[in-house]
Amino acid sequence: MTSVLPPTTTAGRCEVPAALSHYHDELRRVLQETASRARTEPEAFAPAWELPDPGPALDAFFAPSTISAHPLTEYQGRRVDLLHLMHNPRTRTTKTYASLLIVARAVAHIERTGERVVIITPSSANKATALRDAVLRAHECGLATPETLGITCVVPLSSRGKLWRSPLSDDPELRRANPLTVLDTAEPGRVKELARTVTGTLSATLHRDHGVRLWHSLELLNYAVADTARALFERDRLPAGPRLHAHAVSSAFGLLGHFHGQQYLTGQDWPGTAAGYFLVQHLGTPDMVSSLYHDHFDHRPSWTERDGRLVQDHDPHFPQVAYAPDEQLDATFYTRRPATSARMNEIIRRQGGGGIVVSLPECLERYPAVRSLLAPAGVHLPADPRRLREWSLVMAVTGVLNAVDRHLVDTTDILVHGSGSYATEDYEPVPEAHLRPVADAADLDLALREAVR
Repeated sequence: MTSVLPPTTTAGRCEVPAALSHYHDELRRVLQETASRARTEPEAFAPAWELPDPGPALDAFFAPSTISAHPLTEYQGRRVDLLHLMHNPRTRTTKTYASLLIVARAVAHIERTGERVVIITPSSANKATALRDAVLRAHECGLATPETLGITCVVPLSSRGKLWRSPLSDDPELRRANPLTVLDTAEPGRVKELARTVTGTLSATLHRDHGVRLWHSLELLNYAVADTARALFERDRLPAGPRLHAHAVSSAFGLLGHFHGQQYLTGQDWPGTAAGYFLVQHLGTPDMVSSLYHDHFDHRPSWTERDGRLVQDHDPHFPQVAYAPDEQLDATFYTRRPATSARMNEIIRRQGGGGIVVSLPECLERYPAVRSLLAPAGVHLPADPRRLREWSLVMAVTGVLNAVDRHLVDTTDILVHGSGSYATEDYEPVPEAHLRPVADAADLDLALREAVR
């Protein structure tokens, strides 16, 4: 039997082990409240906003959902702390929390109806790894079987090196039933269109012919409920008061989830908690920062070339130095013109906060210092940054320090949400031979049909 350990606090570090189990009752209430505002497209399937009954199997399933907080540094009069959301050694990203709740809802549907569920999701890599791990964990914990629960992922080919190997990719039968498809495209965001298109055209057929429910799980509220746990942890373990929440973002699901949690805790659409939000992006997709300050996605600074590098000093929200105007620092951040941008702008303009874009040379310049700051928190960056495969946390810390230097932050207490960090020694990539190339909707359709046969 898996026991849920109590929260702990030692030398400035505080922790809630298995947070999804610890906050189980409150998360059930959040799910019930969220159900009233959730919108499902006609003919689209989504499980009820319910979890399986508590018990040893569910506790074992939720075991990787630990949340902790750690002091990082006092920097120019600012206290910078880390919210550690990377405790699952099989993913090392915050995507674990939402993935566990998404899969738990699928399990509850299977238990209630006996129907088979196949989750489909587009991803730049980390969502795919986390959801696949959650599906595998459900099998391992006895909550579901490979015959009742599966997953299909669509990932840009450019992200293939970030996909984590697991039994779902190694075992031939599990690989067929849980295809990891890759799309060779110059526009990574096409994977979202492809997954949604095939969900719309194939769902009814799979249900009629095979009794399979196809669930397209990439919906903000599916992630917001799990990220409510961040606000619950903050309420219980961190001092009350004004706090700036900084996060490396693509669509800012994590910060929107924290705000969702603040709404739940206060019962107000606009919580009076003095929580501000700070977006950190890279030059490859700086759309949310551009929108926040310029009300459109296309703003970029005017660069001057100097000694083979690009420099500028007129826009403090963009890098002062870069190697290229569209640097792709990390393939994780691939969303252009995110639909969440307008809502995030509204929240920041009312609650406070801001945003900044960082570059590779800026991250490399601060890398030794960031590595030193993170080590006491149990986050160990490789000495050689070329071995780092997930840059989210380094981006976030670099962005915060740059923002303080440029006087873009007026809050004393800054909490960096540690959403992802892993290096080559933390995982094995999925072998090329175990990935399934797709070129269009017909290819993805075929992969799904073969998965459920």
